[in-house]
Amino acid sequence: MESNKKVKTLIPVFNIDMGGIPIKQALPTTKVNQVDPFLLLHHGKLKYRKNGKAIHQGIGPHPHRGFSPVTFIIEGEIHHRDSRGNNQIAKKGEVQWMHAGSGIIHSERPSQALVDQNEYNEFVQLWINSPAAKKMQQPKYQFISEEDIPLILSEDNQIISKLIVGMYGAQKGKITPESELLILWGTAKGSGAMTYELPKDHNTMLYTVKGEINLKGYGKVEKECLVVFENEGEQITVETSEEASFLILSGKPINEKTIQHGPFVMNSETQILEAMRDYQMGKMGILIEE
Repeated sequence: MESNKKVKTLIPVFNIDMGGIPIKQALPTTKVNQVDPFLLLHHGKLKYRKNGKAIHQGIGPHPHRGFSPVTFIIEGEIHHRDSRGNNQIAKKGEVQWMHAGSGIIHSERPSQALVDQNEYNEFVQLWINSPAAKKMQQPKYQFISEEDIPLILSEDNQIISKLIVGMYGAQKGKITPESELLILWGTAKGSGAMTYELPKDHNTMLYTVKGEINLKGYGKVEKECLVVFENEGEQITVETSEEASFLILSGKPINEKTIQHGPFVMNSETQILEAMRDYQMGKMGILIEE
């Protein structure tokens, strides 16, 4: 029996200005506020001043509480520093996973090598909500190098999918999430096809990072589009005719009220006010970049 998921909504990215930085946004939109547990999806390409110091470029120190900002590095190198002492450069093909928990301050800069080579960063950042019971846990930063990410190969060997988080077949992602998730990062070398089996009780999306794909039972999806699927069905089949890359984002809904105010995502207005106060009082730590 055919159990392909049907497409509910297709969202092409739109441009926003994030404090002077041009970013493409696919979520939230006026029509789709969130796809529980996913809150936000940004796609950025940043160029830097060749003769400037990397530590003065990119995105400077800012706080988060109550969710996980996750960064997929498409091109370049992103230097993460945070108020818990984590200091890590993630390269192309790698993922930085930070559960902000009770509060953390981090910066997202280019590496000095990237600036010196006059290269750019391209990344996708995804915000994933945390259940109320985990919002005030200790913050946690997780990084997996490219060679340690489990891989899933299509039958025709044309599409390689990195298992970032969750269970797929007998394989398990190395990241420990705060809720039930399955995230795959697919790359097609050319003409190929792959059918992905997905959990029944999850909300599922697909974001086309590069190239266009064909979804069986739906048709063509151009690059930089977010596909939101209906919940019925247990699989999606991605067909490619060119080089392409895409993210499959699947998560069990948390089904809790959320209130977002800038970099804080909590369950009530009071908790938002507490987050703002705690940040101003220095309770989320201090980030001194060196």
